[in-house]
Amino acid sequence: MDWRTQWRQLQRYFIELLKRSVPNRCIACHQSVDSGGSGICSVCLQAGLYQTPVCLGCGASMTELIRYCGQCQLSMPIKIIAPCSYHQGLGRWIAAIKYQRQFAVLEALTNALHQKIIQLANEDLLSMPQAIIPVPLHPKRQRKRGFNQAWLVAKPLSQQLGLPLLDTHLLRVQATKEQAGLDGKQRRQNLHGAFTLTQPLNVQRVAIVDDVVTTGTTVAEIAKLLARQGISSQVWCLARAEAPELL
Repeated sequence: MDWRTQWRQLQRYFIELLKRSVPNRCIACHQSVDSGGSGICSVCLQAGLYQTPVCLGCGASMTELIRYCGQCQLSMPIKIIAPCSYHQGLGRWIAAIKYQRQFAVLEALTNALHQKIIQLANEDLLSMPQAIIPVPLHPKRQRKRGFNQAWLVAKPLSQQLGLPLLDTHLLRVQATKEQAGLDGKQRRQNLHGAFTLTQPLNVQRVAIVDDVVTTGTTVAEIAKLLARQGISSQVWCLARAEAPELL
């Protein structure tokens, strides 16, 4: 059994374990949640989600549900689909997934992301991909952390949407520094050549899945790699950290 198969089995076990460990009180307001709830109540969840349509390019608030704001229509950047802003309400709990192994909001936000994807597809604002690719961790970092938060988002989405999960096709070959705290130039330098494909992909459209998109450097690096194979990409994430001037 190779290490990739072992990691998939371990992560499946990890999903079942975290489902059993979600608290029965809301992580934000500490009120009880319904039996079988997600660890965050519906009131706190809804308060943290986007209240207006946002541009799929930059994340700016808009008055109507369209793909891009006027500025992004000029450049047509990669589409980023997220149910909420990292800076407004739920960001601290999303960070806790990765850094504190606190999974209270994971299921609820993954479901909110699923609903956002379906809404945009029904409005013909995005084309559904043919497969899902989680952003990989370097094997050393994954062994240290014990899980890949992007995979934990991608796995239930693949099941809900009936899309293949291509979790062995993309490999992180460089043990890069954490992106947090780096500026845009440093992020690009840090990730240059960090990813490679282990085998050809027989698809034309994929969704790259991550927990949070900040500057978009990581997903842009992967999208460029896929574009060289004639594959177009969109990005799905639990939250996006917009530029300060857009908040």
